[in-house]
Amino acid sequence: MKKWLESLQQTKIVKSILYFIVGVFSYPGLAIINKLKISGTENLKNLPKKNVLFVSNHQTYFADVITFLHIFSAVKWGKQNRLGIPYYLLNPFTRAYFVAAEETMKGTFISRFFRMAGCITVKRTWNKNSNEVRKGLNPGDTRNIAKALENNWIITFPQGTTTPYAPGRKGAAFLIKHNKPIVVPVVISGFNKAFNKTGLKLKKRGSVLSVKFKEPLQINYEDDLSTILQQVMDAIEQSKKFMPEGKHEEISSN
Repeated sequence: MKKWLESLQQTKIVKSILYFIVGVFSYPGLAIINKLKISGTENLKNLPKKNVLFVSNHQTYFADVITFLHIFSAVKWGKQNRLGIPYYLLNPFTRAYFVAAEETMKGTFISRFFRMAGCITVKRTWNKNSNEVRKGLNPGDTRNIAKALENNWIITFPQGTTTPYAPGRKGAAFLIKHNKPIVVPVVISGFNKAFNKTGLKLKKRGSVLSVKFKEPLQINYEDDLSTILQQVMDAIEQSKKFMPEGKHEEISSN
């Protein structure tokens, strides 16, 4: 019964209903109360409908992902670099999943709702001796993401945290190296000013929310994980060379 329910939740009609509900409630905060600036959607038009990995910096738990889903659906309806009137919610783009930490997606109605809408949860791999988080993915989680890539687009946040300029995790590089997806970098800004950490509550009106889709990366899949990860972090503008002056010491102390 549980597997049957999970399969039902991932059908196009169920996901379309969920996307419509999320879209209707989130649209005003993204495009009316605040100003959404989108660029680079021309880089999405000729992408295949599978084995595409979007890598992005991360500013809130949910507002970032919700915005991506709006944009994907708008592009499906032929819009470029804008949302406009959200009639695209009548037939949204549903072949998209996003990766989130399991602990983030536990315990609330909202988190369960987003799991139904297309979330792949991942566990942190722990070092039992030091209680520190390793910068990797559980092997079972890796397989789940790889399976989803076979027929979908995946959104992932290599840093695994909303802290700006935090180091990337090699789990993202591992996925790229072993699944050889088309990798599209995304750079976002303004979401942490407009919304609280969850991204579900407005914090400031009139904020400029920016989403920039870059051209797919030219990746040598034979490179080692560190090289691939560095390429990704540069592309999403979260590596050391993009840090404001004085931020290096702050990150090191944390």
